[in-house]
Amino acid sequence: MNMHPADVALQLSFPTVMVPRFGDLQPMQTFGERLLIGQNGIFLEIARPWIRLVRRLASYVFETPIPYGAVQPATELHCGQVPLELIEQFARMARESHPNETGAWIVWSSQTRVFRLIPVQILEHGPGHLRYDRPRLEEAEVLVMDCHSHGRHRACFSSTDNADDRFDVKFALVVGECDRQYPSLALRLCAKGIMETVKPIPDTWVRATAAHGEVA
Repeated sequence: MNMHPADVALQLSFPTVMVPRFGDLQPMQTFGERLLIGQNGIFLEIARPWIRLVRRLASYVFETPIPYGAVQPATELHCGQVPLELIEQFARMARESHPNETGAWIVWSSQTRVFRLIPVQILEHGPGHLRYDRPRLEEAEVLVMDCHSHGRHRACFSSTDNADDRFDVKFALVVGECDRQYPSLALRLCAKGIMETVKPIPDTWVRATAAHGEVA
């Protein structure tokens, strides 16, 4: 069968794998994405320097016997935990900016294995909006957490956030009600359109983002 060269390139960049029923499925050896066709559904596998994810995209409508192995969801965080001091640092930025919104990225280097927080370049912002340019990263740095604030409004993910996060692989953090001692927090994992809310927010994060005489 002759296949269009563009289709060949697409399938090489985003392959589909039939999951072995009797043997073991080896994790991806390169960074990217692939589909896994398993006995229990269709799964997306994502490999990045900082994380590997396996998530179900679809289940079968009919109970047709599928001669493949079962797939288990997986989360492998290669970068380790985001340092609390960076969460605290962004909460301080959010309080200093309120009532206007602000944003920053927490990035990680696969070479140095060090995290750092980079403020975004704000083009326009106000109490209910934020427009910015993505930060320029150093070699081997990757985005791990996209942070933005909601000023005096509660932390949540808007339809604009959903559209912005649709194609990324990252954690997203919103800090809201920045005029309070304990701001509200919203956290989720974004993975190519998959949005998973993280609840409850870790107590250590709640304490780290608390204001200590800084609220105006």
